[in-house]
Amino acid sequence: MVLLLLSYGAGGIKGGASMHNGDVNGTDLASLLDFKRVITNDPFGAMSSWNTSTHLCRWKGVTCDQRAQRVVALDLAGQTLTGQISHSLGNMSHLTSLNLSDNLLSGRVLPQLGNLQKLVFLDLSGNSLQGIIPEALINCTRLRTLDVSRNHLVGDITPNVALLSNLRNLWLHSNNLTGIIPPGIGNITSLNTVILQGNMLEGSIPDELGRLSNMSYLLLGGNRLSGRIPEVLFNLSHIQEIALPLNMLHGPLPSDLGNFIPNLQQLYLGGNMLEGHIPDSLGNATELQWLDLAYNQGFTGRIPPSLGKLRKIEKLGLDMNNLEARDSWGWEFLDALSNCTRLKMISLHQNLLQGVLPNSIGNLSSSMDNLVLSNNMLSGLVPSSIGNLHRVTKLGLDFNSFTDSNNFTGNIPAAIGNTSQMSELFLSNNQFHGIIPSSLGKLQQLSKLDLSYNNLEGNIPREVFTVPTIVQCGLSHNNLQGLIPSLSSLQQLSYLDLSSNKLTGEIPPTLGTCQQLETINMGQNFLSGSLPTSLGNLSILTMLNLSHNNLTGSIPIALSKLQFLIQLDLSDNHLEGQVPTDGIFRNATAILLEGNRQLCGGVLKLHMPLCPTVYQSKTGRRHFLVKVLVPILGIACLVLLAYLAIFRKKMFRKQLPLLPSSDQFAIVSFKDLAQATENFAQTNLIGRGSYGSVYQGNLTEANMVVAVKVFHLDMQGADRSFMTECKALRSIRHRNLLPVLTSCSTIDSVGNDFKALVYKFMPNGNLDTWLHPKSGTNASNQLSLSQRIKIAVDIADALQYLHHDCENPIIHCDLKPSNVLLDDDMTAHLGDFGIAHFYLKSKSPAAGDLSSISSIGLKGTIGYIAPEYAGGGFLSTSGDVYSFGVVLLELLTGKRPTDPMFCNGLSIVNFIERNYPDVIDHIIDTYLREDLKELAPAMLDEEKAVYQLLLDMLGVALSCTRQNPSERVNMREAAAKLQVIKISYISGM
Repeated sequence: MVLLLLSYGAGGIKGGASMHNGDVNGTDLASLLDFKRVITNDPFGAMSSWNTSTHLCRWKGVTCDQRAQRVVALDLAGQTLTGQISHSLGNMSHLTSLNLSDNLLSGRVLPQLGNLQKLVFLDLSGNSLQGIIPEALINCTRLRTLDVSRNHLVGDITPNVALLSNLRNLWLHSNNLTGIIPPGIGNITSLNTVILQGNMLEGSIPDELGRLSNMSYLLLGGNRLSGRIPEVLFNLSHIQEIALPLNMLHGPLPSDLGNFIPNLQQLYLGGNMLEGHIPDSLGNATELQWLDLAYNQGFTGRIPPSLGKLRKIEKLGLDMNNLEARDSWGWEFLDALSNCTRLKMISLHQNLLQGVLPNSIGNLSSSMDNLVLSNNMLSGLVPSSIGNLHRVTKLGLDFNSFTDSNNFTGNIPAAIGNTSQMSELFLSNNQFHGIIPSSLGKLQQLSKLDLSYNNLEGNIPREVFTVPTIVQCGLSHNNLQGLIPSLSSLQQLSYLDLSSNKLTGEIPPTLGTCQQLETINMGQNFLSGSLPTSLGNLSILTMLNLSHNNLTGSIPIALSKLQFLIQLDLSDNHLEGQVPTDGIFRNATAILLEGNRQLCGGVLKLHMPLCPTVYQSKTGRRHFLVKVLVPILGIACLVLLAYLAIFRKKMFRKQLPLLPSSDQFAIVSFKDLAQATENFAQTNLIGRGSYGSVYQGNLTEANMVVAVKVFHLDMQGADRSFMTECKALRSIRHRNLLPVLTSCSTIDSVGNDFKALVYKFMPNGNLDTWLHPKSGTNASNQLSLSQRIKIAVDIADALQYLHHDCENPIIHCDLKPSNVLLDDDMTAHLGDFGIAHFYLKSKSPAAGDLSSISSIGLKGTIGYIAPEYAGGGFLSTSGDVYSFGVVLLELLTGKRPTDPMFCNGLSIVNFIERNYPDVIDHIIDTYLREDLKELAPAMLDEEKAVYQLLLDMLGVALSCTRQNPSERVNMREAAAKLQVIKISYISGM
């Protein structure tokens, strides 16, 4: 036995170890152990059973041939393995199936895999593999499935792929492959599925693909293919799905298109430059379920009524074209579609449909879920028959422009209240008049309601404001009158716009119960009374507009406590009294108070008149108190202050231990810091935070430039913020965390409490000033792509350390660009731990990874806060992951999440989701686009690689910003992916 162990340890797996594992020559055992060796992280323990004490045929993921005891299949899909693919796998000569999909494997697809002559199934999809598809894979002539999709592969598809004569499934999608589609693919007559979408392939679609008589699925979308669609593709009798969207294909469709595709179920041709008429013959493709011809802008003429013969059609997308309907003849298609009983979606957004909407719209399928006719030129009355569509969840009859509109007139049909499944109702920018039907209150699943820019009048029905699911409500620019109903039922409401109406009465105090409100606009009405103090309960409110009303009284102090309020308009009312000076009222550019003649005070930049001092007569007992008691009390206070100045100074110096520092700084006094910052001069002010101000200073004795964060102890929570930050910084140490040198907790020159932290000065400021430079900044000061990648990796490494490598994980809670500091070589350092939280690892598996030990309510900065926090969810590392994803999107797009373009339900996250991965040219930062334009023609390959890299980074950001926290990656996974991207960029350049 000793000899056997020695022989195994020396690598000679021939004797007992080989026999023990049933491997005749030990090759499979050695290959698998070598593969395990290069795997650097196995979070689920998939390979924990891989040892010589267990028969290799019982190892997880390993399947053996029972007779020869050789490994014939290796399946470790979805195990989140990190590392590379070992070249020794190419020695497993009996392997017929290799599945390593959906892991975090990096490196290259090794040519040694071409030695696997018996391989039938190869799936390496969903990893971070780089480089080219090795030519050696052509040696695997028995392959039926080749799947290397969803990686970072580059280069051309080798023409020799045609030698894989047994191939049935060729899946190369979602990579960065370039060149043309090899015409030789048309010689692989066994092919059933070809998926090449999401690459950068160019040229035309080869006519040779029309030879693939067994083809069922052809997906080539999201490339740069041009030319016409070969008509031979529509002669493939077995074809079930043709998806060619988001290319540059042009020309008309064959007039007899529908006559030769009897089995076609899905046809996606949207986002091209196709033109001409939609063929009448499409009605003969009776198996068709999904038809997408949207976003071509070249289809003209009427929509053929023959589409009514598609009895199995479920989704019909014809958006963004020039399709016409001018009369009853043009609208015949709508009558015909009533025969399509499975139809769930019709989207005709932005065409040239005109005239009156036919009453036959009510005859559409009872399964209708999504009906969008926005941005056309419709007029007349909305047929009451629309109420027959009981299952419709989205109805769009609006116009998304303030210069044009649909012209629906008359009343909003009360029958809409019969559509009990309605979730989104858009009727804005029309000419509706009359009252808002109270029947809308029956839509108990309604989440978005937009009736703005019409001529509606009368009261707002209280029934509408009892729908508990409403999230967005827009009723602006109408002629609505009367009182605003109670809002107490709208507990999910986040957006409310009642502006530009004729509403009267007071702002209902129940508004303060809508805890999810972020935007309130009630400007341009006739509201009266005072501002309810309950507005101070709206903890995540970002915008409040109550301008141009008749409001009276003072401005509630409670508004100054709203930490996320960034826009406040109270102009043109009759408000009076002193303007608060805290919170948003510190920022003169964020508030509008003009037209309130009785307001006074506030910060100097508001240029308000001073508030008058109220003097009272000094007679009787009051006169005696002033003359006698005040001097006595003054002397007593001076004595007490002198005592405290001596006692407390000594006490704090004894009790506060030093923060750990490589320099072991001595304790600094208030005097030291005052001298260093020139008595905290405004010229040395370099930033302000939630609880303090940061000054640049020069500590003479240490001969060092430092940053001094002075806490505003008059603000509630500032003292706790100081202690939290001290606690955090004592227990953590990482190259990408802002180095703290020492702390100071004492009293100032007049005896007030004073607390400050002293940091190493970061000469390049914070990330926010680089991403959003002031006007006039030299373009050369903008961040390059390589710098942005490095900064993203630095931040990810810091968060990975906080979440996964500390003894007790730390939740930062306020990740944003202004809290990312840059040193002299542009290395990023994460700072500001004032609202951080310490978490303990849960002992109960059912409790999840982490459990909170404290909760202080919603903290962070609007735009970066995870959505579950707004809903009262527990703090977790997933919240930081979401914030990191937003910062990463900001890093790539140059847009703040609070940019004015993100409104009416559009956020930076869903803006990117809508454009990813197909259209990123117009969403990345202008300066990055300019960098790419400067690439010389000889750098074309590099330019393509850069675009793929940008796609990959956007993909990481989106995986961090999933709505559901459980669907987000953790910071270890995000950091690993970004490291791979960084390495790929460096090696590629």
